[in-house]
Amino acid sequence: MKMNWILATRAFTLTVLVGALALVGCSKSETATEGTGESVAATDVDNSHGGWWCVEHGVPEEECALCDKSLVAKFKEDGDWCKEHDRPESQCFICGPKRFDKFAAVYEAKTGRKPPQPEE
Repeated sequence: MKMNWILATRAFTLTVLVGALALVGCSKSETATEGTGESVAATDVDNSHGGWWCVEHGVPEEECALCDKSLVAKFKEDGDWCKEHDRPESQCFICGPKRFDKFAAVYEAKTGRKPPQPEE
């Protein structure tokens, strides 16, 4: 009876270990280095605009006026608009690259990783 319990425990442990290794080995998440020595998500990125983060513009989707044009009027009404680059001033990383830090902090707080650099 005791021998069956030991065999069952070993079989269970082996099954859990194999399952965990399979999950780790099949993970699509990979990292890349961008010269800073810090890793950033490279392939675990949602470019579909169906997630919470707009990879293209480096802001949360719900705040991305470049993707959601219905937000433009509100940003303009609030005086938060960069006429030169046709986007909210607070999201114009062309005029103020440091502005991205605020959004990056949100991304890092949520994911524990550095965000991908905005494409635009």
